Amino acid sequence: MKVGIIQQHNTSDRVLNRRRLTEKIYQVAREGAELVVLQELHEGLYFCQTEEVHTFDQAETIPGDSTAHYSRVAEQAGVVLVLSLFEKRATGLYHNTSVVLDKDGSIAGIYRKMHIPDDPAYYEKFYFTPGDLGFHPIETSLGKLGVLVCWDQWYPEAARLMALAGAELLIYPTAIGTESSDPPEEQTRQREAWTTVQRGHAVANGLPVVAVNRVGYEQDPSGVTGGITFWGQSFVAGPQGEVLEMLSTTEEATAVVDIDLERSEQVRRWWPFLRDRRIDEYDEILKRYRD
Repeated sequence: MKVGIIQQHNTSDRVLNRRRLTEKIYQVAREGAELVVLQELHEGLYFCQTEEVHTFDQAETIPGDSTAHYSRVAEQAGVVLVLSLFEKRATGLYHNTSVVLDKDGSIAGIYRKMHIPDDPAYYEKFYFTPGDLGFHPIETSLGKLGVLVCWDQWYPEAARLMALAGAELLIYPTAIGTESSDPPEEQTRQREAWTTVQRGHAVANGLPVVAVNRVGYEQDPSGVTGGITFWGQSFVAGPQGEVLEMLSTTEEATAVVDIDLERSEQVRRWWPFLRDRRIDEYDEILKRYRD
């Protein structure tokens, strides 16, 4: 499978963001991409740096304007397309939702972000209700996609449940970076931890991982913090955690990466982690803590 990844520096001009993303989708499609993955909340700025009631006006229904636009793009480009949208499910009920469009433009499925952070400059609990659809791969013409979103990427349980349901690769639309007050060495530690944990999911489950992050600096509108510099460093890893592609930490970029899905079969034969799991001894994983 050829996977197109698009790492973009967004602005407050949502029309421009969409136009530039659309051009890049067609570009990677011309370069052979069959599956295209976009970054988290790709229509605008990362608005969770502040808690503002009027920001809910950006949310949209699914289906809605964005899915209508990108459905046409997916069909015309002939690609499976992974979106990331601010979903208005009902008045007062909102989600951080990934939508997967198949090559014919139809909605193959959605995934609502399950793990919601609440940290300085990442006030997502104000905006997003935790997902209620569980961890289920989305069936497409290219196979079963284990789509998760950003903060989900720190949780091995999420990746494992997708793998146990037959996902053929793990996909993470992402918006993550560092606030300016963090010293450079801490910024590096955090960025490297982010790639390491996801490569670990690839190894533990014998599956490729596709992580697409936004890039560039976005100001904190409130002025309380120094804003976020997003890491970029979008990457694709193979089923042994090997890095197949890694983009810039500072610049917009695209890439088309060839993933050999049959390799997962061989890796799982060499390292049969699923066979050796002691499922008879894992009951207490459901506890918050083993006091």
